[in-house]
Amino acid sequence: MSRLRSFAVLGLGLTAGAAGHYLYAHPPLEVMSLLSAWHGTAPTAERKVLYYRDPSGAPYWSATPKTDAGDRDFLPVYDDEEPSFDPSPPKPSASAASTGERKVLYYRNPVGLPDTSPVPKKDPIGMDYIPVYEDEQENAGTVKVSLDKVQRIGVRTEKVKARSIVQTVRAVGRVEHDETLLTIVALRTDGFIEDLFVNKTGQHVNKGEPLFRLYSSQIQLAQSDLIVAVRAQGRMVGPDADKNLEGAMQRLRNLDVPQSRIDEVRKTNTNPRTIDWPSPATGDVIEKKVINGQRAMAGEELYRIADHSRVWIIADVAEADIASIKIGTQATVTLRSDPMQPLEGQVTFIYPELKPETRTVPVRIELPNPEARLKTSMYADVVFQAGSEWGAVTAIPDNAVIDSGTKQVVLVAKGDGRFEPRAVKLGRRGEGYVEITDGLKPDEEVVTSANFLIDAESNLKAALQTFGQQETQP
Repeated sequence: MSRLRSFAVLGLGLTAGAAGHYLYAHPPLEVMSLLSAWHGTAPTAERKVLYYRDPSGAPYWSATPKTDAGDRDFLPVYDDEEPSFDPSPPKPSASAASTGERKVLYYRNPVGLPDTSPVPKKDPIGMDYIPVYEDEQENAGTVKVSLDKVQRIGVRTEKVKARSIVQTVRAVGRVEHDETLLTIVALRTDGFIEDLFVNKTGQHVNKGEPLFRLYSSQIQLAQSDLIVAVRAQGRMVGPDADKNLEGAMQRLRNLDVPQSRIDEVRKTNTNPRTIDWPSPATGDVIEKKVINGQRAMAGEELYRIADHSRVWIIADVAEADIASIKIGTQATVTLRSDPMQPLEGQVTFIYPELKPETRTVPVRIELPNPEARLKTSMYADVVFQAGSEWGAVTAIPDNAVIDSGTKQVVLVAKGDGRFEPRAVKLGRRGEGYVEITDGLKPDEEVVTSANFLIDAESNLKAALQTFGQQETQP
């Protein structure tokens, strides 16, 4: 009978207008006990309300019951719905450990915000925080990416290998005379030019070919002394006769008289008035400073002859690239007059001074010129293959390096979608590769594509960890 009365009260409560509506939305403990008894269950203890939250999910809370702007009641949050905020989460039981249960390190925000929690919780819109397990974090820097995501973002890796890095350095050069093949024609005595055989600049001459006809009183006197010495040798016996003859011949040699003229005077006992002066070298006359009938002074330059069988290429290398150029560096020289036939050579000398006007350093390349294709003052494009003589070094592709300007990082693939950011030190660059002087070992794999996406996720993870550590500190 008491149960019927209670249900009658409940029925009245359900039909009593606004009051009935309130009872239906918030049934008192007595009604809850009746419902439990009707279903055959024991009444439960009263639940403790921790706080009240906004019914729309907005980040508003209240310690006491209240309504929002739309006159809707804030919803209660009970103690059995909100986990404890104890910084030390409960340890897994021995049975859980024996079954291989994964250990949760912390919980991270489901939308990627820099917010972590040591215990399970929800965000302001009711989404559960995502657990981060111990086996997902090998160390502070390693980031794990699912294998399907690795495939979708196009991750590519390449092994660290020892390779020869050749750096291409370009410069503009010009053809110049080989200074070691230049010859100056000058007399060691005064004389007069009676006839000029080579009278044009640029004329080619061979060694021993006469250049001009010369009259010199000093040469005439020396030839007379030689004739006297030859005649005296026939009359005198002993070492003095040989000394006189040798002294007369040496005086002619000191005047640079050719040996052929000395032998002629000795043989014929005659004193020719003039001598046809021979060319001392084979080459082209690049300077001519004598004319027919001129008086030639001792030491005066009459001709300058250049042998063009070998020439120099002087290339002006930029100041920033000169450190890559060494003696022996291979170079390809392409004449602008004949671009289809490049010439191969190597660096033979690096000049010790820098040109302040152009901030370049002259570099010399020696090339043979048997066909006289190379003309002095011609321009040439020079490409140096710097580094070919240095051997193999540890190198990776250029695009594997993430360069922030102050720090260079690569992503090392550890397998199973795990990647470790690692700082490296760089050396020379060339042909799409860069030398690694510190930070990597041979046969390690580095990411060469999509590395910026993985790096962004790694940075986000590091930020979350730092935030979580600060949050758990007392």
